[in-house]
Amino acid sequence: MPAVALPPATEPSPAPPGRVLAAVPCFNEGLTIGSLVLKAREHADEVLVIDDGSGDDTGEIARLSGATVLVHERQQGKAAGVLDAMGYAREHGYAALVLFDGDGQHNPDEIPGVAAPVLEAGADLVIGSRFLGTVAEIPLYRRFGQKVLNLFTNATADFKSTDSQSGFRALSRRALLATERFVSEGYNVESDMITYLSARGLAIAEVPISVRYEVPHKHKKNPVTHGMGVLANVAALIGARSPLIFFGIPGLALLLAGAAVDAYAISTFSASHQVPVLVAVVGGLVTVAGLLLVGAALVLKSVSMLLRHRR
Repeated sequence: MPAVALPPATEPSPAPPGRVLAAVPCFNEGLTIGSLVLKAREHADEVLVIDDGSGDDTGEIARLSGATVLVHERQQGKAAGVLDAMGYAREHGYAALVLFDGDGQHNPDEIPGVAAPVLEAGADLVIGSRFLGTVAEIPLYRRFGQKVLNLFTNATADFKSTDSQSGFRALSRRALLATERFVSEGYNVESDMITYLSARGLAIAEVPISVRYEVPHKHKKNPVTHGMGVLANVAALIGARSPLIFFGIPGLALLLAGAAVDAYAISTFSASHQVPVLVAVVGGLVTVAGLLLVGAALVLKSVSMLLRHRR
């Protein structure tokens, strides 16, 4: 369902070239959105709030604080808000779009630092990293989960990020134009954006940011389900990009393991004339799994080559 635009309480002037749009996708952030908008207005030429079907007064508080508000009549997920922000920045000619979360974890006073590489150094995507000189105390489980997601995300892109899931990031005009056909869903948007822009040869950089976790609503999604969802999406991207590596190598390993188990079963039968049923069954299952993975790798590789040829 298309977003409905509400004018801010204070109408912003048209954005001339070189200006910055700060955008905040949010859901039920009435407790924090007002102060975030007021702070962000000190560093951006316009603040855009995407109210993702909130049940509280998030949108109205944002509007009264001076933001332009796009309202989703029903909740559509974070990616929908990010895509709306990118579309708005494209349509209004902004040179840089800075995205940050609306729950209070990110400090709007750091907007200039995140936008600087875009405006001054020619970067196309700048990721605010919690792991570069941050003074925040990051929970251990978040550090571990982030390292896993970084590992998988970095396998899909040429750029190696230290904080692939950070929502505090900036995009250049060139990146905004390159993502006109970019699609994503939910919390996959951060990883998908890195993969998409990296594949198109755009310049990606990172800058240090601070973060605070003592916020009113914490994270709205269970960190385990959130991480597993992103991980599954990234794994699918890896499989599509490098099927021979992602499926073929594990498949060959299983085939070798199955052959070893089968050889042991045969040697046992030769020596005792008794069939080791359990060993034989395990060997057969492992061999079949290996064959399926190798077959999947070959099919996906063929499909990938066909698609590249057609493009």
